[in-house]
Amino acid sequence: MSRRLLFSHIATTFFLISGFIFAGERSSSVRIACIGDSITFGMGIKDRKNNSYPAQLARMLGEGYEVNNYGVSASTLLKKGDKPYWNLPEFKAVQEYKPNIVIIKLGTNDTKPKNWKHKADFKADYVEMVKTFQALESKPDVWISYPVPVFPKENGKWKWGINDNTVKEGVIPIIDNVAKETGAKIINLYEPLTGKAELLPDKVHPNANGAKVIAETIFALISGKALK
Repeated sequence: MSRRLLFSHIATTFFLISGFIFAGERSSSVRIACIGDSITFGMGIKDRKNNSYPAQLARMLGEGYEVNNYGVSASTLLKKGDKPYWNLPEFKAVQEYKPNIVIIKLGTNDTKPKNWKHKADFKADYVEMVKTFQALESKPDVWISYPVPVFPKENGKWKWGINDNTVKEGVIPIIDNVAKETGAKIINLYEPLTGKAELLPDKVHPNANGAKVIAETIFALISGKALK
């Protein structure tokens, strides 16, 4: 065998082995898919790619985790809502991603009167979404989140019709029932931001510090430990 041919053979073998190692490293990472609306997307957050809650969660978890943001502004859990998550390309993308953990944070836009008139379907739609992800080949753990609190504007009215009364009295109790029926785990994002209107400048969307509270709450549940 000539030196040139020998070198070519060694180089090819090296790149093949490197590829297998890289693939092994990727497959060993815990893949987390963050599903949600504009709050997950990071609407209104300066440099949202680095400061949205999924981005901050990724930094907190560190090596061994891969966190993808599949949030879509204005999306609803309800199939009859004005922008069902079901119909978005992100819904399919999450399934193709084959996540190990799925975090669902939907329900805020469902409280709009034009959407909540279909509230009778909310539980069934939520159960179906959870089971859709639980049935994936990767068999992910599915976590379902309470919406964050909503604060009224200075004139006492609710922005975009999104309101806290429906969140507390409608959405959250149904999420509890969905968890009981499906075995999904609950993430309480309502309590950590209660009374902290300063972290939601437009009364609906958390700022970077509010997103940090969300990320810290989820980090503690996933990792089983609090940040130091």
